[in-house]
Amino acid sequence: MKACCTSQRQWSHFMSPVSRYESAAMLWAAVLLLALAASSLAEVAPPTLNIDLDAAPEERWSPLLKVFNPDYLEKAATQIIDSTVPKWVHQALKPVTLALEKYVPPPYAGEIRGLASYFKGSLSDVIMLNFAYEASAFCTSIVAQDKDGNVFHGRNLDYPHPILRNLTVNLVFLRNGKVAYRGTSFAGYIGLWTGQSPNKFTVSGDQRGTEHWWNWWKNVVSALLFRRSPVSWLVRETLEEAEDFQDAVMRLAKVPIITGVYYIVGGVRAGEGVVITRDRAGPADIWPLEPLNGGWYRVETNFDHWRPPPSRDHRREAANKALTVTGQDHINMETLYQVLSLFPVCNGITVYTTTMSAANPEKYSTVVRPQGCRPQ
Repeated sequence: MKACCTSQRQWSHFMSPVSRYESAAMLWAAVLLLALAASSLAEVAPPTLNIDLDAAPEERWSPLLKVFNPDYLEKAATQIIDSTVPKWVHQALKPVTLALEKYVPPPYAGEIRGLASYFKGSLSDVIMLNFAYEASAFCTSIVAQDKDGNVFHGRNLDYPHPILRNLTVNLVFLRNGKVAYRGTSFAGYIGLWTGQSPNKFTVSGDQRGTEHWWNWWKNVVSALLFRRSPVSWLVRETLEEAEDFQDAVMRLAKVPIITGVYYIVGGVRAGEGVVITRDRAGPADIWPLEPLNGGWYRVETNFDHWRPPPSRDHRREAANKALTVTGQDHINMETLYQVLSLFPVCNGITVYTTTMSAANPEKYSTVVRPQGCRPQ
């Protein structure tokens, strides 16, 4: 037994650098496969709803009632609002409720009115629910390009509300009977943090930093008064209106929004991938793919990429390491999903994982993580 161990040490000593790297790569590949196997035991696909953009805004979200019981929607909404929205906001939103169209642009005012009837609640409840979803979105997004120039985009959406796993839905937005765009969201939420415009671009949004909730709600109230766009509404508007990747990047970089955010965008051609770091008024940084210089992937969590994340947060480090070991030769939808399944990239509050590629829109895929992810 001792001789065997000595032999192994001698062999390790004489291994070439390439062999050592290959062994490390094989070890990490095994770790990734174990993470995938563990996560696959719990993953489920969310229901898919068709949203007809040709219907009146008040009627568009009626497909929710085919999947969700109104009483359950009301109870879920109450739970999220009570745990997220400070009491003073209830009073501050009363003027918005009384004159909704004055503060909320079309078609969202009509959609909110329709949702209020489905949720058996007040207009103010539905408005608060929509902004509650915007207040605490911790995420990991990755855009990557393989050796052939194919662009892949994946994201984990993390929320501290376990009930959202039961409210996650895939949405297919139709115009003239055809798919205009699609995304993943939550029942009762008119915005999108994750979406795809087929054969044009993909986009995900990540909260920027950890702004205190009381400041965030001040932003919401002032935004309604000044009609600045919530970050998820701009995602949806861009998916609906942008002609291509470049147009999407321009819109997401320049349109005024209510708070800072990261927009991660993937296109259909080589080099079409970018992380946009947003201030309220415009871009703070543009971080594109640079595959010719080794920058074939970009990882964005919730902190500026040029600064170190908090010492307690290892998501960026783990994702970078896993992507490097995976290699540009082997990146695809499946291996990207494996990276997103690795703890702590996927963690205890991860609600869902989406992988997508605008050039292959039929491969859009979302899975809900009923138990999140735990260390193996």
